[in-house]
Amino acid sequence: MSHRIGILGGSFDPVHNGHVDLGTVAQQALDLTRMFVIPSHTPPHRPQPIASSFHRFAMAAMSVAGRPGWRAVDLELRFGVLSYTSSTLQRFRERGYAPSDLFFVIGADAFSDIEGWRDYPNILDAAHFAVVSRPGFPVSELSLRLPQLTSRMVRPPVDHGAAMEPLIILIDAPTAGSTLRGAWSRVAILVSSFRWRRCRWSRSRLSPPRDAGPSP
Repeated sequence: MSHRIGILGGSFDPVHNGHVDLGTVAQQALDLTRMFVIPSHTPPHRPQPIASSFHRFAMAAMSVAGRPGWRAVDLELRFGVLSYTSSTLQRFRERGYAPSDLFFVIGADAFSDIEGWRDYPNILDAAHFAVVSRPGFPVSELSLRLPQLTSRMVRPPVDHGAAMEPLIILIDAPTAGSTLRGAWSRVAILVSSFRWRRCRWSRSRLSPPRDAGPSP
């Protein structure tokens, strides 16, 4: 039986319902056997995360609790370097997974920038890309934004048979935005408090005392 491994990456600062919905929709549409949730160490195309790696991994671990086949892994946190998807997929290949086993789960809005990713276009041969609609950005727009990739774009269902060339699988399903409910709202309060304390600490270190007088 072939593996069907979902990979859901991100800074997860914090994890929100949109992240969880992406993974859930892809797992259901593609019958994925596993879903690895992988917090990035340092994302290359966005600001440095405010929450620590420890706290972001803890939030990822909370998000997978009670979800069959889901697991939070520290594959990118082990390395103190920029977290490139191409490097992560290479580490999966080193562990014996074929590109046809891997399904990199991503929102349509993020995938629209794929041409700016490291190792493009070769990265599209490293795994299937399971692209899911996001609020305000349906997957139907991708053929207009990325016309050179339309020959690789397909819709579920995808054949479960023998190994196939990596595809761009477009999944049109409703997903939440960057919202938090229930337990996640409590996580958001903790993260917001952490951010406020860190910002206040930074200002206290950078600002001179009020009676310090002019700088020399």
